[in-house]
Amino acid sequence: MFQPYTEEHDQFRRTVRQFAEKEIAPFADEWEHAKDFPSALFKKAGELGILGAHYPEAVGGSGGDYWFSVAKAQELPRGRSAGVTMALLVQTDMATPVIADLGTPEQVAEFLRPALAGDKIAAIGVSEPGAGSDVAGITTWARRDGDDYVLNGQKTFITNGTRADFVTMLVKTNPDGGAHGCSFFLVPTKLPGFRVSRKLEKVGNHASDTAELFLEDVRVPARYRLGEEGMGFMYLMQNFQAERLIGGVSGLAGARYAVEYSRRYGEDRKVFGKPLIKRELWQHRFVDMYTKIEMAEAFMEKCVSHYNHDKYVTQGNVSMETVKLISMLKIVAGELVSSVMDTCLQFHGGWGYVEEYPIARAWRDSRLLRIGGGSSETMSYYLAKLMGL
Repeated sequence: MFQPYTEEHDQFRRTVRQFAEKEIAPFADEWEHAKDFPSALFKKAGELGILGAHYPEAVGGSGGDYWFSVAKAQELPRGRSAGVTMALLVQTDMATPVIADLGTPEQVAEFLRPALAGDKIAAIGVSEPGAGSDVAGITTWARRDGDDYVLNGQKTFITNGTRADFVTMLVKTNPDGGAHGCSFFLVPTKLPGFRVSRKLEKVGNHASDTAELFLEDVRVPARYRLGEEGMGFMYLMQNFQAERLIGGVSGLAGARYAVEYSRRYGEDRKVFGKPLIKRELWQHRFVDMYTKIEMAEAFMEKCVSHYNHDKYVTQGNVSMETVKLISMLKIVAGELVSSVMDTCLQFHGGWGYVEEYPIARAWRDSRLLRIGGGSSETMSYYLAKLMGL
């Protein structure tokens, strides 16, 4: 039987589980209503080694493989706050991997090490009002001016955007270059001209802040450019794989917890004289959910194995085969998680539609997985091209 986890992985899993159950779950309702959570939580996670477990020791991590990140993403949903989980995963698997891959020693020291320690909060700045899944359509641009780049434009749907100390941002450096005219920059949020215009009100993930950002003649030192000029889109396509993979891992874990929670509810809830879970129709639906989650998790482990081999064993770029598998997982996980959450809410009846039951929140929060990091439709379009269709 395939078994990627060692005792070290299991110890780390227990650490994350305790963190989620003690530092997040007791406050989940409060943070949900406040639509915010304390930024100090990043520091607590950093002190426990949660943020950098799968990063090399040379950049401030613990030197683990990608299975450590999987364990983290599977345990954080125990905190019952998808918003907090998303904020932490943006820090660890979306805004910082590209720094580990491309960063100079100075960039690592100034941005990555503090992020993995929880001393700085990171955001990833790609989406714009007119360019979401169509990344090549971004219009935020940068022009070279001596030792600086001057940035102008707008970013939106930016998780951690109101609290971030820096944004790993994709902008156009060659307006006529299309997808190949983009470059990555590390943009400190305290630079003159950088402005958070507003905090967006979302359907779900309420505890997580999502911002709209404006840049007006923001002077970014050239030393903050990541990698080569004009290669940003290629770097992003590599970085996207970690974002999509960890989203699928976390989403499937949340679906499994929702089924287990609903099962316990059904054992206590009496309907027409016997527990709801003893009704044959619902037994069949639970069997269906358990089966599909098992199948999806098996496929997820295959995707992680490919990704872990590409990034940690061969120390190379993510192969096109791995990209194909992760894109498939993004679709499968998004559709399955939405279906499971909807079934679990229906199982709760009227109580599933009131806020005091966690399943209502889980149902709302899960909807993002089919959109964020590339919509299901975009994944299908991309897969069709990969398959030569």
